[in-house]
Amino acid sequence: MLALWIILGILVILIFAFIVIYNGLIRLRNQVKNAWAQIDVQLKRRHDLIPNLVETVKGYKIHERETLEEVTKARNLAQKLSEKGSVGARSQAETELSSALSRLLLVVENYPNLKANQNFLALQEELTSTENKISFSRQFYNDSVLRLNNQVQMFPSNIIASMTGFKAEEFFEVEAPAEREAPKVKF
Repeated sequence: MLALWIILGILVILIFAFIVIYNGLIRLRNQVKNAWAQIDVQLKRRHDLIPNLVETVKGYKIHERETLEEVTKARNLAQKLSEKGSVGARSQAETELSSALSRLLLVVENYPNLKANQNFLALQEELTSTENKISFSRQFYNDSVLRLNNQVQMFPSNIIASMTGFKAEEFFEVEAPAEREAPKVKF
């Protein structure tokens, strides 16, 4: 009879541990989804700002058309992948968009009147703010992915994770070597 109570007690403890670990994995997966949704919000904001920025710059010089077209093309690709792309594909598309935006802002350096234009300054400030928010959102996403991946890969939660279909998530990484370099500021 004592052995039955011991076995029953162990079984209750194992079931309780399973529930706690499983719920923890669910919470971490939802945090990752939330973190990705926050990146989406900021990327959508950036995608919405870009046409206004491009139109403002277009009004000043038409011969910079190639740069403007690159920004538009990169934005369209990033928007397209935002609906169905993997983290890696979206990361690459957003990296290309960031690079195109950097080239656009370099083009602007040639036009003092444009740099002083209030519409441009407001758009540039919004874009800078959005880029900062994207950076913070990516960091939060990667922190959330790290926590989930640790749980999915560490014992004993890795057993429950494999039984219930939890998998390690992909980090949002900078693909372009140019984005890893410190920006050059000229006055």
